Amino acid sequence: MPVLVASDLDRTLIYSAAALALTMPDPRAPRLLCVEVHESKPLSYMTETAAQLLTDLGDAAVFVPTTTRTRKQYQRINLPGPAPKYAICANGGHLLVDGVSDPDWHAQVQARLAEQCAPLAEVQDHLMASASPAWVRKHRIAEDLFAYLVVERELLPEEWVKELAVWAENRGWTVSLQGRKIYAVPKPLTKSAAMNELARRTGADLTLAAGDSLLDADLLLAADRGWRPGHGELADDGFTAPGISALPERGVLAGERILREFLKAVAPKS
Repeated sequence: MPVLVASDLDRTLIYSAAALALTMPDPRAPRLLCVEVHESKPLSYMTETAAQLLTDLGDAAVFVPTTTRTRKQYQRINLPGPAPKYAICANGGHLLVDGVSDPDWHAQVQARLAEQCAPLAEVQDHLMASASPAWVRKHRIAEDLFAYLVVERELLPEEWVKELAVWAENRGWTVSLQGRKIYAVPKPLTKSAAMNELARRTGADLTLAAGDSLLDADLLLAADRGWRPGHGELADDGFTAPGISALPERGVLAGERILREFLKAVAPKS
């Protein structure tokens, strides 16, 4: 029976230059591999060691990149190892099979959202009306499923984020602050639902997961075993639960550690 590994990408397995957290002396810094280029500029990295570990994992398990990124944003990433057959994009809104969105899955997701939470247009209008141009740099809609803002983090009022979270909660939405982005996501739009669907399709008898943000909490709780790095929203909140390991590593070295943990868990089953 296969093992299914569903892992978040940004700030879990891959890291922007700002998120690398290279706190060691320069001569001891790990060698890095660029895994994403956008508009001719390098954007995301992992260590060369992590790249080999991911290659080994792809040979030993069903590895499923699992991200809040849109399909277009995900397709900019060039991960090492075997090309994943499956990927989860838009926080579970799109389930990719050989790079193509499964239309039946997407229709099921849209039906759940229409039935269980306030419409996207209402949330978008609220964000436009309440967020200040003094600290908002971009308003974005992702895949017609959820909204996010790109902000100047140092200018962002903490109280505004808390008030937005309460407003969203009452409408069936959740709010997550990740780096310079504030996400407003419908509660039924989850990575865990897509992971469970893939576990059913593949017949996996063991599911493993990793993630760093509040949008990953449901994924970690749904998996048989989960890991979170020492940075991110989950670490800041002290998030823990049975079967979920809190790792001390921060930054790009956390990605390396997570892949080692995946492989150790897969080894007895491979």
